[in-house]
Amino acid sequence: MSARAWLAELDEAETVARLMVAFRDHYGRDWPTDNAFLASVERLIEDPGTEYLLATPDDDSPPTGVAQLRYRHSVWTASDDCWLEDLFVTEASRGCGVGAALVQLAVERARDRGCRRIELDTDEDNDPAIALYGRFGFSGAYKSPRSRTVVMGRRLD
Repeated sequence: MSARAWLAELDEAETVARLMVAFRDHYGRDWPTDNAFLASVERLIEDPGTEYLLATPDDDSPPTGVAQLRYRHSVWTASDDCWLEDLFVTEASRGCGVGAALVQLAVERARDRGCRRIELDTDEDNDPAIALYGRFGFSGAYKSPRSRTVVMGRRLD
């Protein structure tokens, strides 16, 4: 068996929120609250400009990875762009292909929606994430001298 990812459905909002809360906790934060995360996910999961992806290391395990995609129209590409806003995999599932399954599906979803570009950001010290995104053709676009954030993107045309 191998990791697989899928587009989250409305009835999976609680699972998405649970993983987003785990992402928040990973950063040592306690805000927004668990309830605020759930309310936001329930709102956004119905928004056509947002998609959530879930992933599992195998068919016998619950979801252990989540990604949030946001879509917006760009005058520079004359099409929608996709922003991979969040991607999180629980510590126990890292290295099991869950992150790769999420990135692969994110690229496929963006392409299927007619996007000509997909972008994301990650911390410049997050070498595993940078390597993962690099395997899927993402490269550093620019870096603000005052920021430790690396913005990466990939053209989809």
